Amino acid sequence: MTTAQRLAKQLRGLYFGGSWTDTHFQKLLENVNWKQATEKYKDLNTIVKLVYHTNYYIEAQLSVLKENTLEASDKFSFDHPPINSEEDWQKLLSKCFQNAEEHALLIEQMNDEALYKDFWGDKYGSFYDNFVGLIEHNHYHLGQISLLKKLMRIE
Repeated sequence: MTTAQRLAKQLRGLYFGGSWTDTHFQKLLENVNWKQATEKYKDLNTIVKLVYHTNYYIEAQLSVLKENTLEASDKFSFDHPPINSEEDWQKLLSKCFQNAEEHALLIEQMNDEALYKDFWGDKYGSFYDNFVGLIEHNHYHLGQISLLKKLMRIE
């Protein structure tokens, strides 16, 4: 298995299962409805904000991989569209899962030489650095979602 294939497997594990953590976005969010996802708990981010935020960076990386453009800014990474219905929530989830799979497909097609090239100039490190960073970042937020569910008593 190549390094790129391993990274793609880790990303899929994070979103669809199969990693040693035994939790993933699909499993964790399957029983969360739109009202729960948008409910504010104290001063913490909502579940929808965290889901949008994690997908924001997947979309940023997809843009570099597909179109060789980077038009993301951290200051917009929590600015999700309104979620006013279950349909809105399900559309966001579907988009997130589709983006995660597309991202994994594009990663696994890369060769090792391409993985270590600059992601977007030398400011952001290599593709490898960015992929590992995204996986770590999204695991962190997966943990936050898990804790929010417990605090809000979402079974």
